[in-house]
Amino acid sequence: MDKFINTLINISPSLIAFAATAVLLFFLPFGKTLLGHDRGRKYVEGSEVNIGKPTGVGFYFAIVIAAVCIGFRYMDMAVVLSVSLSLLAMISGFLDDRAKTPWNEYFKGALDFGIALIGAWIATTYMSNDIVIGLTGTVISIPPVLYFILATILIIVSINATNATDGVDGLSGTLTIITFFAFNLLSVINSTISESSLAVCEVVIGALFAYLIFNFNPSKMLMGDAGSRSLGLLIALYAMYVKMPIAYLAFGLPFMIDGGLSILKITIGRLTKKKIIILKNTLTPIHDHLKKQKGYSIKQTWLAIVAFALIVDVIYIGIAILLHK
Repeated sequence: MDKFINTLINISPSLIAFAATAVLLFFLPFGKTLLGHDRGRKYVEGSEVNIGKPTGVGFYFAIVIAAVCIGFRYMDMAVVLSVSLSLLAMISGFLDDRAKTPWNEYFKGALDFGIALIGAWIATTYMSNDIVIGLTGTVISIPPVLYFILATILIIVSINATNATDGVDGLSGTLTIITFFAFNLLSVINSTISESSLAVCEVVIGALFAYLIFNFNPSKMLMGDAGSRSLGLLIALYAMYVKMPIAYLAFGLPFMIDGGLSILKITIGRLTKKKIIILKNTLTPIHDHLKKQKGYSIKQTWLAIVAFALIVDVIYIGIAILLHK
């Protein structure tokens, strides 16, 4: 009986997050007045099928994630501040989801930068600047100022790459689940896991599994910027919380290739006044290229990118296991 109770306690954060998110998304309380509706995305292949669907439902699961994390007594200040900041990221995206016209991209960039600075301060102040190389377990101490700069960059990249990836039913949610699970498993291998980091992972995965019930193709609702921006922030902060931000280069690779290349392409084009255009023959985000140029269905696109993510993560973790023997 004691073992059963201990097991129940260990999995309860995930169960609570799943149940709470499922109930909220089923009933969508105040949804008619609270949520926006998808407007479609200019130049985004197949986005017309989402027009009119409730968007910004990341509002609900972001609140659940923060509330459940803060509610467990063994959460430390780093977690409390991180999930609190994720609410701020959610609100910035949520207000954009509800706006009659999309916010100016420079304004959204300024908001992301401000949120990234706060996140970097949390990481520098409440997390260790001794990072672990996930493959080998080697510990490297990063000077606080440099760590702050790198943390800011990581958060900005993660927020925007995750946001740009959210264009295929079920994709962003699934990739986030895989990413958190991979970081959690790698933290076990490198002994950086803790009760709180495990619980955070469980809460995020539990909430997103509930969300995917309503978002997997054909989706009934969309997380919107409210969800994707808060999740992007949490991924970056979690990577630093378990002391392995460098592993984002592997576990975050699907986000960076799918959504990140789109941001890079647009940025370079604008900075050079379109004198330099990278990936001229490739639509970005990559999921648009797969749908329009390769003729993939939504489910095939989801499967291709998720399979790529799993392959990368399995290889990375497999090498880590071998090198730790």
